[in-house]
Amino acid sequence: MTDQYALETFPNPKPERDFHIHMQIPEFTCLCPKTGQPDFAALMLDYIPDRLCVELKSLKLYIWSYRNQGAFHEAVTNRILDDLVSAVSPRFMRLTAKFYVRGGIFTNVEAEYRQENWQPPPRVDLATFASDSNTRD
Repeated sequence: MTDQYALETFPNPKPERDFHIHMQIPEFTCLCPKTGQPDFAALMLDYIPDRLCVELKSLKLYIWSYRNQGAFHEAVTNRILDDLVSAVSPRFMRLTAKFYVRGGIFTNVEAEYRQENWQPPPRVDLATFASDSNTRD
């Protein structure tokens, strides 16, 4: 990443609450470090912010900066996650990279960061309530 494509942030509007931010980035490209041919991937970014959120235009420009860089799938996925964690210091972050077929092989790489001692609250599963639970027998 160059300073020209620095990730910008803004204050979390609700830092006292855990909330999930999900982004889909369907047009990621980089170059194969062996052949120089383009690699294409869809990135899925999921995170629980702490004090900061990533600003979308800067994220777009940062992602575009990989277009002419050679990188192995595993390395680029982990580097992007590391840069995002450095920028926003989230409670939790997961980056999933789904690379399109090359040589007959699809590659999915998932990298995850969890802030020390952070645990997600238990999920409320509303599907466990019977659909007619408000009726009397």
